[in-house]
Amino acid sequence: MAELIRIYEENPNPKEIDKVVKVLRNGGLVIYPTDTVYGLGCDITNVSALEKIAQLKGVKLDKANFSFICHDLSNLSDYVKQIDTATFKILKRCLPGPYTFILPGNNKLPNVFKKRKTVGIRVPDNEICRKIVQELGNPIVSTSIKDEDEVIEYTTDPELIQEKWDNFVDIVVDGGYGDNVASTVIDLTTSDPEVLREGKGSIEIM
Repeated sequence: MAELIRIYEENPNPKEIDKVVKVLRNGGLVIYPTDTVYGLGCDITNVSALEKIAQLKGVKLDKANFSFICHDLSNLSDYVKQIDTATFKILKRCLPGPYTFILPGNNKLPNVFKKRKTVGIRVPDNEICRKIVQELGNPIVSTSIKDEDEVIEYTTDPELIQEKWDNFVDIVVDGGYGDNVASTVIDLTTSDPEVLREGKGSIEIM
């Protein structure tokens, strides 16, 4: 049974954040708010939790297009090869924000992602998920719970999300109504930024 925990973005309660972090550290799955759609995530260092998410999404873990939710850009070198100044300027300009940036992965990636040449990095403009990641001390591996086929209410209403995911996750963080527009995905692995998916983030900022 998933516990529904209300956390306010303006002033996230440290005790509630700590409760979420403990669940993540113990290999639990959490649904939480971002600056776009609600996300389903787990601790990047917990392989069994990663496998659970891949199973829920019906994908093989080594081929899954999961994002790494980071608190800020300070840990980028843990997972990403050295990037040039122009690329870093784009990241600084857009993050925190509703973007997923595809960047070249390095050899420090967790074993399950070792074969990957690229990683998707997110720093959402949402204080709740960034606080969770900050307290956890490493990224959350995340995928959106958005239904790809249609816009439906359960993906924006935390209580309906809890009903649908009750038997699959440990905690649903109620951070208020979510959005139904996913992040803009931009590939920064080539000389010119390439928009792979236009979402909530403006592409004019490029």
